[in-house]
Amino acid sequence: MKRRNFLKMSGITPFVINGYSMTPFANLKLANMIDCNGVNDRTLVLIQMKGGNDGLNTVIPIAQYDKYAALRPSIKITDTGANKFIDLDTTTKWSHRVGLHPAMVEVKAMYDAGLVNLVQGVGYTNPNQSHFKSTDLWFSGGDGTAANFNIPSGWMGRSLAAFFPQVKGLPTPEMLDPLGIQLGDPNPNLGFHTESEHENYINLAGQDISGFYSLVQSIGGQPPADIPDTDMGHELEYIKSVESSVDAYAQRISSVFNAGSNSVTYPSIDLANQLKTVARLLRGGCKTKIFLVTIGGFDNHDGQVDTANTSIGTHADLLGRISKSVKTFFDDLQAMGISERVMAVTFSEFGRCLKENGSFGTDHGTVAPMFVFGKGVKPGLTGGNIDLSNLTSDNQAKSILTDYRQVFGAAIQDWLGGNDYVLSKSYFDKFTKANVVHDSYKVLPNCQIGGTEIIIDNQAKLAAQQITVFPNPCRDVAEVWYPNLTNLGGFEARIGLFSLQGAEVSAKNVVIEPGDNLFYLEVGELPVGPYFIRLDGKMEQIRAVTKLMVVR
Repeated sequence: MKRRNFLKMSGITPFVINGYSMTPFANLKLANMIDCNGVNDRTLVLIQMKGGNDGLNTVIPIAQYDKYAALRPSIKITDTGANKFIDLDTTTKWSHRVGLHPAMVEVKAMYDAGLVNLVQGVGYTNPNQSHFKSTDLWFSGGDGTAANFNIPSGWMGRSLAAFFPQVKGLPTPEMLDPLGIQLGDPNPNLGFHTESEHENYINLAGQDISGFYSLVQSIGGQPPADIPDTDMGHELEYIKSVESSVDAYAQRISSVFNAGSNSVTYPSIDLANQLKTVARLLRGGCKTKIFLVTIGGFDNHDGQVDTANTSIGTHADLLGRISKSVKTFFDDLQAMGISERVMAVTFSEFGRCLKENGSFGTDHGTVAPMFVFGKGVKPGLTGGNIDLSNLTSDNQAKSILTDYRQVFGAAIQDWLGGNDYVLSKSYFDKFTKANVVHDSYKVLPNCQIGGTEIIIDNQAKLAAQQITVFPNPCRDVAEVWYPNLTNLGGFEARIGLFSLQGAEVSAKNVVIEPGDNLFYLEVGELPVGPYFIRLDGKMEQIRAVTKLMVVR
């Protein structure tokens, strides 16, 4: 394959299936969760509202309506008549009562059915009002402080890499699908960028899903067998590995898409068609963990509302598209019998100024609401309302009510089941998780998965790595991964399996080599229950511990 042709399929842009650009990411090993309430099948769908959504016209504080109307005399949503806001929940206390934009009638229906948690006043410390930088902060897990302002990787990529061990850019029998897929945006996304080089970004723009595999097969010829140990050779090796995974994923994605179908009719809306593709992939057997879909157009500096009727206009149209698309998506999942597998979360890079700008629009702001959808949510309202009588000199909220990392942290651990190591790699471990996942759906500790940090003894100057075991829970053979010891190869170690009482029930001596190390432990004859796996390096210079659940 010519380099310039291949790069069109790699790190520059995603690919397109079913008419929507899509980026497969991080073909890592997926643990086979057994008897853990379907945790292995769970998916998180992120809905990006690009441009900065006007949170105050999306969710109106009813108890502060007079203050709201004074800030927005020309663009306010009325509290009377046929075009008034929707009173979302009359059972909440008066100070927390909110009015939903009248274009979001479908979201109201989902709320009444217990499928929505509305998180108010979401943002981050020292908000940045640049579209590009603020988007990067949301995707990197950062904020406006010096320590968290220039994180070079994304929280989705880091957490997925911590969930599952790297397998050199190739699907495995346990995980045939990319862990993350981006739809609707042809640009690479920082959120899926990892700290390693094992990433796959493909561009097959305009290619229908049915021809996805055949197109990949028709590009280029046999890759070079002998690659020199030079800078150019290393680049070729990387391209060769990505090309292999492109080829492997092409057949799989075509297969699950063709095996799936939709059970309801979707509206002719761009976002709805993206979600329609997600639903079809899931029904066809796709196990992708994080989908990212996108709807743009929220940068409404002018013409946000119709001057004669503020309940319609650009912003109303966008909110209506989200409302109709999400409701249809979950109706489809319900008809398929897979609605319990999916949670969806909306977000935008920032909100809008709480005061209108005189052009029937709003300028860049700070906080905005997030909506969490699905059967697994804790229904209701999270947080109160911003105090509209106590704003900054430029009419912004003085403080946030919820940090966005609290919501995404709950999605990573309580919904997808990442352990504490995964949470730490997402950089969300310092934030109290938002209570947005229903208690009956929260993943219990014995079903959580992910790697663990090495424990360094005797102050040995060894870089912290991770030890990972899968499947976990396990029936027969546990695979133990000890990766990326590039400077520490060639030393002896012992891998032991211990009961909770500290008794060693199985062990083997191994040699740790540079690069990825894979070892196997037989557990088929062991009693059902929890165990610990411990790796001890020679002279106790290095030690790593993780847990394993044996099931039948």
